[in-house]
Amino acid sequence: MDVLTKETRDLLVAQKNEWELARKNFTGLDKVQVRTFQFDGFKVKVQFNPVRIVSSAAKVDKKSIEARPCFLCEANRPKEQRGVAFNDFSILVNPFPIFPEHFTIPGFAHTPQRIQGNFGNMLDLARVMQEFTVFYNGPKCGASAPDHFHFQAGNSDFMPINNEIDFLKESYGTKLFSEAGTVWSIKDGLRNFIFLESTDKKALKINIESIYQSMKVDLNEEEPMMNILASFHRSIWRVFIFPRALHRPTQYFEEGEKNILLSPASVDMGGVFITPLEKDFKKIRKDDIKDILAQVLLDEETFDKLIELIKTKA
Repeated sequence: MDVLTKETRDLLVAQKNEWELARKNFTGLDKVQVRTFQFDGFKVKVQFNPVRIVSSAAKVDKKSIEARPCFLCEANRPKEQRGVAFNDFSILVNPFPIFPEHFTIPGFAHTPQRIQGNFGNMLDLARVMQEFTVFYNGPKCGASAPDHFHFQAGNSDFMPINNEIDFLKESYGTKLFSEAGTVWSIKDGLRNFIFLESTDKKALKINIESIYQSMKVDLNEEEPMMNILASFHRSIWRVFIFPRALHRPTQYFEEGEKNILLSPASVDMGGVFITPLEKDFKKIRKDDIKDILAQVLLDEETFDKLIELIKTKA
């Protein structure tokens, strides 16, 4: 086991003993309910997790952000919360967990949620936090603190996509190029996304940066909308990039029976939908999952245009 992996796991054990909120919410995971939906060779789980209402219902408009203290800045964190330092980041136990082992990883500095310039940091974290997947939610794609740069990390075996990727490549993937690593376009009928794998960190960073620039079609945007998953498995980095079209689906804003309080982010893209309300957990169906992802991810035509642009820059 990597030294940092052991340190973070030791931190989690200690924090559950020292911090009542963390202890209560991690213990509550034992009672989380899960439904599983089978698609064409892969699955999506739906988790009923009430503590995630804090994130799912978070107000992330500019006025709301400015009106509250930043909960990721060290000065504003709960007195019980402490972390493990790595480079310019602090690895903290997430007190509102989805995973059996769930961490939030804010930068020391209070800077906006922007992935450009942080691709290398993400790969470094994935390398030292083996057995975990590090993930990034864009400022308009699920980040509940878009004013403070951060990653999150959770157990790699928790999200189905990590175990299904070889099947997805074979069944739904198109290899774009394979110099010092491989880049795939994958359309599985539910999600349109890009997958990269490489043993070469420098080459991987170059490929990710090229994809980022291809996505940045509107230079007035803060950054292209995206979710990213990264892990280091058997000496190979594996990176999933999900280009986004929308922050939240129409169901989020509906009233009455049509309402589903679900704000998709990286974990949802990885195959675990998080529903903080029991009513939504009970009523959600496969068609709802398809419709929600169709809204928030790029449609096939737009995704294909992006892939063609990526290929021209390769």
